[in-house]
Amino acid sequence: MKRRTAFFVSDRTGITAETLGLSLISQFEEVHFTQVTLPFVDSEDKAQEATKRINQAFEADGARPLIFATIIKQDIREILERSHAFYIDYFNTFIGQLEHELETPSTKAIGRIHGMRNTTVYNSRMDAVNFALNFDDGAKTSNYETAEIILLGVSRSGKTPTCLYLAMQFGIHAANYPITEEDLDNDGLPKFLMPHRQKLFGLTIEPERLQTIRQGRRPNSRYSELEQCKREVKAVMKLFHQENIPYLNSTNVSIEELSTKILVISGIERRIR
Repeated sequence: MKRRTAFFVSDRTGITAETLGLSLISQFEEVHFTQVTLPFVDSEDKAQEATKRINQAFEADGARPLIFATIIKQDIREILERSHAFYIDYFNTFIGQLEHELETPSTKAIGRIHGMRNTTVYNSRMDAVNFALNFDDGAKTSNYETAEIILLGVSRSGKTPTCLYLAMQFGIHAANYPITEEDLDNDGLPKFLMPHRQKLFGLTIEPERLQTIRQGRRPNSRYSELEQCKREVKAVMKLFHQENIPYLNSTNVSIEELSTKILVISGIERRIR
């Protein structure tokens, strides 16, 4: 398998460079990429240090590294462009075309996407994250009135990370409740969930994958036995069908995709962008 190093370089957090770069390199399955993120490259000295690391990767790999960059300042871009790498700069590629089309110059301001320029949006995100933490894993089963969605599923089916992503990325107030054996012994939903049927959304998972995850948490326990995982998943699936609860399989799906699909299926509008 071919091997290359991919650098995600930014004058801020690097989230945008990472997201766009990963979406591109994911299309090349025959190449193994060593991924390196270099955030806050916002001075010439830092650009020189980044260039040094990039050139070291070139020497070690015997092939040009890839640079996916979101750099505003021209002087910093010029330093990075002199490195022994294949350089892709999103701003340099698209800003000029947008300025031409919009017939107006860009601000060239650093950190416009992820900065705290809008305190209302930031506060909404923090409120949603706090909500997800307070209502995680059935810790609180009252005040579900303020939840926009309640994820159900067996323990370790991906409910917590999905709730946190919904909160961080979309500002959604998401709670989650683990369906236990005690719940499954009763007929139907737990009583406290009944008034919130329209907010319920299920996550299921393949038993073999569930066993692997549980083994890492409680190895060689009844909780992580394959037969136990099969029983729980089968019973929860029966509950979802019986109560007409929409659900998704989390086995081979990222939390990003899960979260987006949940919003589309449930019809919930994102609070932040």
